[in-house]
Amino acid sequence: MSDEHFYEQQSPVVRLRVWALGQMVWGAFIAGGVLLAIGAVIGVIWVVSQFLPAQSKLMPSPYGAVEVIRNIDVV
Repeated sequence: MSDEHFYEQQSPVVRLRVWALGQMVWGAFIAGGVLLAIGAVIGVIWVVSQFLPAQSKLMPSPYGAVEVIRNIDVV
């Protein structure tokens, strides 16, 4: 084995680039995990909705009282 360290032969610029790439890969890994978690939650909601009766999917909107309908009279 050699007594020289691997990083002693690299320039500081190369070490900085390797470190920055490592940080970006780690961030992409975490973002992918968050994306998978969001997808799993949406998937669970969809599966639960498949067990609901069909009448619950055909009901009128609960926001009907909130919606404002404008009647424009053209004179």
